[in-house]
Amino acid sequence: MHRSAPRLTRILACAAVPVMLVVAGCSSDSGDKKETASATPDATKSEPAVEAAKFAELPDPCASVEAKTVKSLVPSAKSKKGTRSKSSDASVRGGCSWNGLADKGVKGSQYRWLDVGFTRFASDQTLGSGADRAGEEFDKQVKKTEATDDAKNIATGSVSGIGDQATKITYDQSKTDEDFRFTTIVARTGNVVVVVNYNGAGYAGSKTPSAETILKGATMAAKDAVAAVTDANAKTAASPKASDKASDKDTGKAADKSADKASGGSSKKPSEKPSSSAGSKSSD
Repeated sequence: MHRSAPRLTRILACAAVPVMLVVAGCSSDSGDKKETASATPDATKSEPAVEAAKFAELPDPCASVEAKTVKSLVPSAKSKKGTRSKSSDASVRGGCSWNGLADKGVKGSQYRWLDVGFTRFASDQTLGSGADRAGEEFDKQVKKTEATDDAKNIATGSVSGIGDQATKITYDQSKTDEDFRFTTIVARTGNVVVVVNYNGAGYAGSKTPSAETILKGATMAAKDAVAAVTDANAKTAASPKASDKASDKDTGKAADKSADKASGGSSKKPSEKPSSSAGSKSSD
């Protein structure tokens, strides 16, 4: 009886060894699986795609403001069809201007200048969505106009009913010994920024146009220009082949670089002679 006790102890000790090895093995397998599970999400993780650009085309800038609007705002325009701004890529950037001096006889003369500029931004995985990039350009154009040299009585405010967002900047400026009234409206519709400048002055004793008159005119032109963006892309959407071609062009690096360089509006400074582009510089 005394000899059986040590033998039983040895048997139990030997039986315990495989159990410990199995437990250790399970512990090791569990750690491997945990490491694999934690590594899997990192291997498959990817950045979300940016929102697609809403508009793939720009309208003809010289046809973006309705003829009746041009006739109302610049009744004696030297070129009723407008003067087109130079652009290396019309699908990314474009502009047009009208100006003229109306003789009022003994009451002097009235000068008017109107210009419109468009800049379109494509969506880019690195640079962001077209709408976000256009929003950044929108802010730049507002600040640029507010910083116009020699501007007086500057006032800035939001405008409703024009695109996704719009801001008006009104101010006065004295050039060529005359007092000019200015209104700039910066608007964003989707991934396109529209900048409209309208200004006027009275010559030879004619009165300076009221701030209300200039603001009303700029608003009319801005509504026309923003609507023209939608119309231009509605025509493109009707043709699948044209739409596909435009979408492919959106992703081009050259178009992105052109859009990033675009300045949008113009300096709107009268020159020495009102008969030769007195209201503003070309937007290019």
